Amino acid sequence: PLSPQELRSGRFWREVLAELAATLIFVGVVLGASAAPGPLAPALAGGLVAGGLVCSLGGPQANPALTLALLCTRKLSALRGAAGVLAQCAGATLASAAARAALPDDASLVTRVSVPIPVPLSLSPPRGTGQVCLPQVSAVGTAGAALAWETFATFQLALVAFAVAEHAAPQAGLALGSAVAAGALAAGPFSGGSMNPARSLGPAIVTGVWDDHWVSWGHPRTPPGSP
Repeated sequence: PLSPQELRSGRFWREVLAELAATLIFVGVVLGASAAPGPLAPALAGGLVAGGLVCSLGGPQANPALTLALLCTRKLSALRGAAGVLAQCAGATLASAAARAALPDDASLVTRVSVPIPVPLSLSPPRGTGQVCLPQVSAVGTAGAALAWETFATFQLALVAFAVAEHAAPQAGLALGSAVAAGALAAGPFSGGSMNPARSLGPAIVTGVWDDHWVSWGHPRTPPGSP
């Protein structure tokens, strides 16, 4: 239930601050690793930092998809959930702004569903680089395939997150980190493997690139066992 009394709780604000800090660290690490060629570096970096954050900050979601899943199962109050999502989006935006200032270009920032396909220079726009973004969602699929893979990857992440929360597994960091890395590697060729709307929103705000951004927010987030 909505409880304004939560705003007077120090624990409430500590948890919100943890969400902001965890999302900032997670997105910053993934964006830095994304500057390397290939999907392996960001997938491993995301898995490692997710596991580390679970052990160091006590298990913040750092992911609006997981926070909304907790809301759907009534494990969070509406106020706590809304504040958490806002903190996560703010943390992702701050990390993206810092990454844009540090990295040489915006190419590695956006979780791209659309990919640039090389075409002859005669077909490029004025002052172009010889590439235009054709109406192709990914190198290997369509918008439907991207949505399906993003849904699948986020589902397995939510499954692991709820399992370790229910059973208080001592290997929670390893389990969640593995789920993040596996989902990123599996869904990466189709949707970018974000599994985290904030990770996609922050770079989109900073760069202004919103191509097929709806895929990151359009998949169901209800976890297993919810009503």
